[in-house]
Amino acid sequence: MARTRVRITSLLALSFSAALLLTATGCGGGGDTSSPSSSSSGADAAGKDTGPVVVATTGWEGAFAKAAGAEDVTVIVPESAQHAPDYDPKPSDLAAVADADFVLYAPFEPYAEKFKEAAGGDAELVEVGLDNDAAKVRAEVTRLGGMFGTEATAAEWIDSFDTEYGKLRKDLKSAWPGGRAPTVVAQVFSAWSAKLAGAEVVGTYGPEAVTAEQLSDLSRKKPQLVLDNVHMTTGPVLPDSGARQVGIVNYPGKDLDLLTVYKNAATTLEKAMNAS
Repeated sequence: MARTRVRITSLLALSFSAALLLTATGCGGGGDTSSPSSSSSGADAAGKDTGPVVVATTGWEGAFAKAAGAEDVTVIVPESAQHAPDYDPKPSDLAAVADADFVLYAPFEPYAEKFKEAAGGDAELVEVGLDNDAAKVRAEVTRLGGMFGTEATAAEWIDSFDTEYGKLRKDLKSAWPGGRAPTVVAQVFSAWSAKLAGAEVVGTYGPEAVTAEQLSDLSRKKPQLVLDNVHMTTGPVLPDSGARQVGIVNYPGKDLDLLTVYKNAATTLEKAMNAS
């Protein structure tokens, strides 16, 4: 499989005129952290076609694109942004969109409309269903691979994902306390990790603030674990219930490796189950 080149847009604010100049000269999103910038044709320095140029609003969409076979992926929102929807796009970010063949975004991101406007009529706008539920990931990677013309690479990734996911599930099952599936309450965007652990979900909460009535109802169910979403945390959910709260990370790191998200979640869950 070819090495994926990931470009992260510079955090230095550029004037809008400078952004337009970057667009005109084909420099795209600015500082490339791993390799020379490519043009919108998707060709590398040797002139070899590297496939479509993809701009993803966050690393989560970027990880889906990479899994689907995209090699030229630019991520707009920096990894350091704890809550990605709060990010305020800069003129240089919008300039990067103008060079794209595909722009990947999620409907809940408030800046999605800005990127739609910046893309104009050249880039194909793709709404991505951001959910790490295994079945949904397979479907989304397959869909994106079809759009990018990288079906074979997407299928290869899904095979490796299925192998790793199955191994993680087996390891987590062997870590069940007392040999029984743990009971959990999960934030709605962390419910995928409960499936990974084979846990029994007795309740969910969020993304809205948890009400007193919900807290009382969830507490009565006596969960062993609370699977929180670190990107949208509301703090301790059931602090007096005896349930251990676990922070689940949905977004990948700079390498855009989606498999690492599952591996890290499995490690976190195993430690929590062993400590309970």
